[in-house]
Amino acid sequence: MNSGITTEEAKSIDIEELLKKLSADKKGLSASVAKDRLQKYGYNEITEKKKSQVLKLLSFFNGPIAWMIEAAAIISALIHNWLDFGVIFALLMVNAVVGFIQEKKADDAIDLLKQKLALQARALRDGKWTDVPARELVPGDIVHVKLGDIVPADVKLIKGEYLLADEAALTGESLPAEKHVSDVAYSGSVAKKGEMDALVVTTGMSTFFGKTAALVEEVKTQSHLQKVLAKIGNFLIILAIAMVVVTFVITYMRGKDLLDMLTLALVIIVASIPIAMPAVLSVSMAVGAINLSKKKAIVSHLAAIEEVAGMDILCSDKTGTITQNKLTLADVVPFKGFTDKDVLLNASLACTEEGEDPIDMAILGKTKQVFPDDATANYNIIDFKPFDPVIKRAEAIVESPDGKRFRVAKGAPQVILSLASNKDSIQAKVNEGVNTLAAKGYRTLGVAWTSGADDKNWQFVGLIPLYDPPRADSKHTIDTAESMGIDVKMVTGDHEAIAKEVAQQVDLGTNILPATKLLEIKSDSEAERLVEDADGFAQVFPEHKYHIVELLQGKQHIVGMTGDGVNDAPALKKADAGIAVSGATDAARSAADIVLTLPGLSVIIDAVKESRKIFQRMNSYAIYRIAETIALLFFITLSIIIFDFYPLTALMIIMLALLNDVPIMTIAYDNVHYHNKPEKWNMKAVLGMATVLGVIGVIFSFAFLFIGMHVLHLKTEEIMSFMFLQLVAMGTFTLFLTRTRGHFWSIKPCGALLWSAVITKVFATLMVVYGLLVPAIGWQLTGIVWGYCLFYFVIVDFIKVPLFKKWG
Repeated sequence: MNSGITTEEAKSIDIEELLKKLSADKKGLSASVAKDRLQKYGYNEITEKKKSQVLKLLSFFNGPIAWMIEAAAIISALIHNWLDFGVIFALLMVNAVVGFIQEKKADDAIDLLKQKLALQARALRDGKWTDVPARELVPGDIVHVKLGDIVPADVKLIKGEYLLADEAALTGESLPAEKHVSDVAYSGSVAKKGEMDALVVTTGMSTFFGKTAALVEEVKTQSHLQKVLAKIGNFLIILAIAMVVVTFVITYMRGKDLLDMLTLALVIIVASIPIAMPAVLSVSMAVGAINLSKKKAIVSHLAAIEEVAGMDILCSDKTGTITQNKLTLADVVPFKGFTDKDVLLNASLACTEEGEDPIDMAILGKTKQVFPDDATANYNIIDFKPFDPVIKRAEAIVESPDGKRFRVAKGAPQVILSLASNKDSIQAKVNEGVNTLAAKGYRTLGVAWTSGADDKNWQFVGLIPLYDPPRADSKHTIDTAESMGIDVKMVTGDHEAIAKEVAQQVDLGTNILPATKLLEIKSDSEAERLVEDADGFAQVFPEHKYHIVELLQGKQHIVGMTGDGVNDAPALKKADAGIAVSGATDAARSAADIVLTLPGLSVIIDAVKESRKIFQRMNSYAIYRIAETIALLFFITLSIIIFDFYPLTALMIIMLALLNDVPIMTIAYDNVHYHNKPEKWNMKAVLGMATVLGVIGVIFSFAFLFIGMHVLHLKTEEIMSFMFLQLVAMGTFTLFLTRTRGHFWSIKPCGALLWSAVITKVFATLMVVYGLLVPAIGWQLTGIVWGYCLFYFVIVDFIKVPLFKKWG
């Protein structure tokens, strides 16, 4: 959205003048004015979506598969075979419409999930701070940007001490840019330090980032699953083309009509290649993402679903994931010269309610209990530096009721101790206090004070113990994870003793290493061994997380890493499955593959289970698709090459492809059992199982052809319908054979799969009984076909079970 003032122009305009030009003031816009501006200048989402949908529909008439179907239709028209032309054209339309509907459902589902992950901004509306979707910001809005936030628009900074903004994604500059009042911060940059109020100048595609994004196309990377299925698809296409070329050459040498042969060749290829593969993959991923969203896990990168299925190590945050993240203050420990109330008062002055930080809220809550008259209200905060995860402390300059100014600080005990002027004399006492409290599972903060605003003579006021008990379900969830082949490792910034206490309570193991130990080891192999054997890591900084992931990946592990802070983003991106926990910063959420909206480990385990189910469905589809192609392709081409017999017409092959592809579309909804081991592609097993089933299919088809020719003595037209129904029925039975690793009755199919199979097979049966588009063969021969196919189904079901066990 452009207000008429560009970001570059805003740089040189005074704040007061810019407020006038934008018809705004420092109290923020009214909700009604913001709404009017959004309607006038905002992004027309509906129009853009319609354009996108039209282009997507047209894309289904383009590409190798569509070209082959179109070529077959054109050739049918050239030889005036209008029935074949009509059916082939109908297949083209059905393929496009069904594919479009399925893709639209998947896209709508992903759009819905993206809305749940939509960037929120803290805006001043009607004089009150409120959370609004960043896409609804308008020029003139006043927003608050703090540590971890993604700047929601191009803004002019108007209040606050400073902001350190990471603009690497925009400018390529690796070092954060320091911003002050009157500077401009760009949309898409990440606040690394500080917090400030800002005036929105431009939004959306009018921003610096938006203009840059408009110049480049989004690069879509393929997941391992997509690459595997693409390789399978390419293999089947090459196999089909090779077989068809051989058939074409031989039949041409026999003097067959060129156009008839070309039509048959094209439709054989169409029937052999995986037409439904893109839709099956898209819908399977989308359905899985929707199921995960119902369990409070939002998938931001669909490709990560496969990585979660193969994850064998999960590095989990302690706070809020293993523990409740409900901090409670125990009895404070004042140091010489200070009282309990002094510790609480000074700590509360280094807190802010605005960011809703759990530690700050716990301290402020306790302070209000101790000081019912709200003594802190009489103190004026002159300057406040919020908690910085790098230096691990918060600091403020405060003016007391009598007008005197002084400094307060709170943070990690060792950091606060390093400020104290008498640190050498009190170090032993501080360490003893921290260790004693840590042994009880307490997390400890240090509090310090100076007598003047410019005084560097810090005094250690005391220790504040905080207790965050384990979640009730953590022990059970960790046991479940380990039974599923996932090694859970705790990662925490807390003291080693606290980590061990919590680990012991949830049966995680107490081999907890301080993260600094990894940096001391020079040998990568030794560091990898230590990380692999450890149950967790304590006193972890964000950069340690990245190193931990790197070392584990060096041992060929598929690693999941949780995080919530702005500095966790590199580790989340590095991990095979980056997981932003509940309450994570915007920067962490944007870097993660999965965003949790509910605290606890159980959500992650739900994600693993759902991901493994999707993997099973895709594995079943791959086996089915290869087996069916082998069975159909080799039967038709060998019949033509060896016996000079055409078992199916071009029309029958088209109908066969259509009737078998409809049920396979529903495999995304099928019932499956997840494995209790991390999943990975075993192509030897996939190809081996598919080849066995395909060859058995070819043998059964030739045996049935022999029965039709030499036992039942059927006419050529009757044999074609006879074989058409047999191939349709066997194709569906093959689908039901590949969907389970046990016997076909071991897992009940979902209603959509079962009924789509029943309806398409009833239709195929009626076609051959009453002669709809194919020669009629009556109920008696139809019964023989179904009896034979049921026999095939039962026999092969007992053959496949030991083979699946053999190949794992």
